[in-house]
Amino acid sequence: MAHITAPSVQCQVRVVPTSSFTARPMTAKLWNSLLLNQRKKGTSRSSARFRVLALQSESSTVNRLKDLLNLDITPYTDKIIAEYIWIGGSGIDLRSKSRTISKPVKHPSELPKWNYDGSSTGQAPGEDSEVILYPQAIFKDPFRGGLIWIFSGHMKVICDSYTPAGEPIPTNKRHGAAEIFSSQKVINEVPWYGIEQEYTLLQTNVKWPLGWPVGGYPGPQGPYYCGAGADKSFGRDISDAHYKACLYAGINISGTNGEVMPGQWEYQVGPSVGIEAGDHIWCSRYILERITEQAGVVLSLDPKPIEGDWNGAGCHTNYSTKSMREDGGFEVIKKAILNLSLRHEVHISAYGEGNERRLTGKHETASIDTFSWGVANRGCSIRVGRDTEKNGKGYLEDRRPASNMDPYVVTSLLAETTILWEPTLEAEALAAQKLSLKV
Repeated sequence: MAHITAPSVQCQVRVVPTSSFTARPMTAKLWNSLLLNQRKKGTSRSSARFRVLALQSESSTVNRLKDLLNLDITPYTDKIIAEYIWIGGSGIDLRSKSRTISKPVKHPSELPKWNYDGSSTGQAPGEDSEVILYPQAIFKDPFRGGLIWIFSGHMKVICDSYTPAGEPIPTNKRHGAAEIFSSQKVINEVPWYGIEQEYTLLQTNVKWPLGWPVGGYPGPQGPYYCGAGADKSFGRDISDAHYKACLYAGINISGTNGEVMPGQWEYQVGPSVGIEAGDHIWCSRYILERITEQAGVVLSLDPKPIEGDWNGAGCHTNYSTKSMREDGGFEVIKKAILNLSLRHEVHISAYGEGNERRLTGKHETASIDTFSWGVANRGCSIRVGRDTEKNGKGYLEDRRPASNMDPYVVTSLLAETTILWEPTLEAEALAAQKLSLKV
């Protein structure tokens, strides 16, 4: 007799005649009897048709797997799981692998360096493929936190990558950012960042926005921004799960909302100081990748995922220095805007791939070719809020960065341009005249 197994899910099976929904659990004996009876009938037809209903039992393989994933191992061992996370060869993809650490740690310097095969991530040749991971920031692990999310010591570890000789590899943008943020002038200014990360959720098989009819389009933009309802909000559970997971991890997430294009969302991280802003954004992106993986949804950071009359996805970066936040800070902000105007091309080249498809002068963007600024104007390169103008101090918003920007690059470049870089007096005067700024 053939032995039938179900390796992925254990089920209870009920046979339900079409004329009646009365049924009893299917036992192994009854199931085998049914198979034998069907074989004996051969080609004869039976008038008694039936349906087989598979009901997942409480002790199913799926539930047992879930129990193991939620297993709290702290009563049994002091060891923890540290997941090392790094940026791959594209400069935007995230990679990770995990290792066992003998006991919980409080600082990344307590963690050992590790290595990976750079030839498999596009970061090293096959004949010299070893790339070294340096732990730089640690976060609590929301995926291995135990059944009731008591902190178990397991952690996510943000790393940057180096050659065996200790040189940063080309995709390691954190190293250069750390050098800028370690400048005493920058340290004295205590730069704050608030980053608005927009993203789009796509259906897995068709790579089309979540909630959109396959191959078709929803109604025009208008009701979706911060909207509620099954016909206006698509993917809220993912956004909410990500919000809570980031709070648990220790990421300085400050809010979330549905965006203008349906299937698109945003969350904000900050205020964060210096290099911390990049660490928190990268870890929050990784957590979002893991949540969408579990949900069976594709995460896209493409700055213009759908062509046409649809908003793109940006990563607006709110920025201030100590001098900007103090009395008289609006004058410092205007000087920063002058400097940013003179290095517009430098910033645009570093603000994300494919950004030219987004910065068209439409859909709440400025043209990629022209620098502009304004108060409360979302169609400008740099926006200044009404409160900042009224109070004479505050912050500015750089609206140019794309959703796929590298936060290490963007945050450090803002600090470099506005704190460390000094234009010539002639260039400054011409820029002030062009932008109608009195500094």
